[in-house]
Amino acid sequence: MSYVDEVIESVVAKNPSEPEFHQAVKEVLESLRPVIEEKEEVYRREALLERIVNPERQFKFRVPWVDDKGQVHVNTGYRVQFNGAIGPYKGGLRFHPSVNLGIIKFLGFEQVFKNSLTGLPIGGGKGGSDFDPKGKSDREIMAFCQSFMTELCKYIGADTDVPAGDIGVGGREIGYLFGQYKRIRGVYEGVLTGKGLTYGGSLARTEATGYGLLYLTEELLKLNGIELAGKTCAVSGSGNVAIYAIQKAHQLGAKAVTCSDSTGWVYDPEGIDVEALKEIKEVKRARLTEYKKYRPNSEYHEGRGVWSVKVDVALPCATQNELLLDDAKQLAANGCIAVCEGANMPTTLEATEYLQQNNVIFAPGKAANAGGVATSALEMSQNSERLSWTFEEVDAKLQQIMVNITHNMNDAAKRYGQEGNYVMGANVAGFEKVVNAMMAQGIV
Repeated sequence: MSYVDEVIESVVAKNPSEPEFHQAVKEVLESLRPVIEEKEEVYRREALLERIVNPERQFKFRVPWVDDKGQVHVNTGYRVQFNGAIGPYKGGLRFHPSVNLGIIKFLGFEQVFKNSLTGLPIGGGKGGSDFDPKGKSDREIMAFCQSFMTELCKYIGADTDVPAGDIGVGGREIGYLFGQYKRIRGVYEGVLTGKGLTYGGSLARTEATGYGLLYLTEELLKLNGIELAGKTCAVSGSGNVAIYAIQKAHQLGAKAVTCSDSTGWVYDPEGIDVEALKEIKEVKRARLTEYKKYRPNSEYHEGRGVWSVKVDVALPCATQNELLLDDAKQLAANGCIAVCEGANMPTTLEATEYLQQNNVIFAPGKAANAGGVATSALEMSQNSERLSWTFEEVDAKLQQIMVNITHNMNDAAKRYGQEGNYVMGANVAGFEKVVNAMMAQGIV
């Protein structure tokens, strides 16, 4: 049995009931097979793959908090510090009922390679809780965040582990978490990113993941002789990533015609109204059923269906495994030319393979959505220097990072005779840097 197969088998056996983690490991190692086989003897002797698929450490803790009626609730908190070979652990916190250890491990594993791809000195980690912020008052959110940070603060720090936001963790939650960290530890440091502009946050951080997705999409299409301007896009989700992906698509001359949330989706043939979407989601925190009040000519549909619309480019920006094999078939049949992932692993393995086999340009999330963590690292730099850069400075750095990622994954795929296989290219480019650092630092 090959070394890759041995490690995949071992991961599945030792981490039962963690399908998302199995999927992430399999996708990465399968695409790295030619790279690993070149140095199989060395890697096997150094147990390199075993070290890469095992987190350096993981924490699981209870989070008790009191609601507005005086009832005590108990949630579970997680932080997985996956790999710190190239810098402090960096990765978001996710507050969502679906969160479990397997999902945090899959996200942390992906984060290792994504962070490496940015070219910035940040390792990979991830965390969160099965707490659901939906429907909670500000006081309840604060109570939960303070309890969560009371435990988490023992394991993080500006040069150790720097969390950020993710699903369910926006500016409000980061503020409460930062305040509690500062109160307990008595230090004012850049321990979290995604902070407010009045206390160490970075301009362009809010827009970064969505903007970065479009910068990479535009550059990738250009490499394939295609212009993004004039194309129609389907976007899933209606959170931070989706909103700013839609905004940047419009700025670059494309037209995004869909968005979605957990109950349904919107089709607006004239292009999604970003201001209306922000009002509904960021101000009112309401459902997308409200969208029709702003745009009477739009359509609202219950359930799934974003990928049924005929578009040129698909941008999944919601959550993992939301684009299924049937969706991939529908997109390809409708003439879709590119799928670029704005979320973490939103496309199933079967759907990814189908798209690649049917000549649809496919950019994996670890490359396409790296703009968020890249800008988080830029926020860390500003915190360390006690400086603040302008929006234009941060945006220019972000655009350059995304263009570099596009060319690095393209070049890595070419080097192994797999031109156009951007999944392999992204994994190879991210893997090589991490492995070289690990080899240089000995058996740790």
